[in-house]
Amino acid sequence: AKSKTPAKRARKAEENRLRNKAYKSRLKTAIKKYEDSLKENQTEKAQELFLQVTSLIDKSISKGVLHKNTGARKKSALRKKLNQLVNK
Repeated sequence: AKSKTPAKRARKAEENRLRNKAYKSRLKTAIKKYEDSLKENQTEKAQELFLQVTSLIDKSISKGVLHKNTGARKKSALRKKLNQLVNK
């Protein structure tokens, strides 16, 4: 970067990338815990974790980490898995 503005943009882009990476990592971990509870047929725990995961997805959307359609698709897929477990 030759001047101050591009240098600052580069710094901010790196900060944002690391922040987004942390949010995505937290979200993926929560989804894995949720899917593990589904595999173990723990319906109540899965329902509780579903609320936590959807909350994380909504926060990620509001912060611009995820696109709103991506978030909706993820929530829909997670709900579908939970409904399959409950309806067995």
